[in-house]
Amino acid sequence: MKLKGFIFDLDGTLINSLPVVRTSLSRTLLEFSGREYSNEELSSLFGPSEEGIFKKLYPDSWRESLQFYLNEYNRLHVPYAEPFPGIVEALTLLHDRKIKLALVSGKGAGSMEISLKHSGLKKYFEVITTGSEDRASKPEHIQQILDQWEFSPDEVAYVGDIAYDVQSAREVGVLPISALWAETAQAQKVLAMNPAKAFDSVDSFKEWIINVV
Repeated sequence: MKLKGFIFDLDGTLINSLPVVRTSLSRTLLEFSGREYSNEELSSLFGPSEEGIFKKLYPDSWRESLQFYLNEYNRLHVPYAEPFPGIVEALTLLHDRKIKLALVSGKGAGSMEISLKHSGLKKYFEVITTGSEDRASKPEHIQQILDQWEFSPDEVAYVGDIAYDVQSAREVGVLPISALWAETAQAQKVLAMNPAKAFDSVDSFKEWIINVV
């Protein structure tokens, strides 16, 4: 296996930020809708970036709701700032092997910047792509990075924590690798997609990098 590039998801893959996302979104919806959303209702909103979510829900006050969300996200992010233990070492291993690194996330630009500021991970990635306002768009963003790098799909892996990440990788033809080390990982749904590799710990992912990449 000769991989020249790794593209990563962020939330639930590199940092434990999904609780921050859900709590910030829930508090924003309560502030602007006047009611609490169920977990199922929250999950149904994901796909577009935060900008897209708030433009759809609050077309006349989306800027205010987005800023409220970002303020909450920034405040709540502090105890979740550190990357998962071992992630920095894994990224360093890949960097030392001259592997190109990129981020493809469904997050909006504002929350991405906050997460990168708190986690200190920005320096590891030469390309950072945020989500689309109108839909989930990871496959096209992964393809854009392939085009930019001028790599074939079999030379690149995409690492993410949800079933959609496996689907997105397969759609483009890159190697789907599943990160199942977060408490928020839905392992059964992900494994049902048959990723090429699945790791339940960062240590096992690092070992694979050392022995295979």
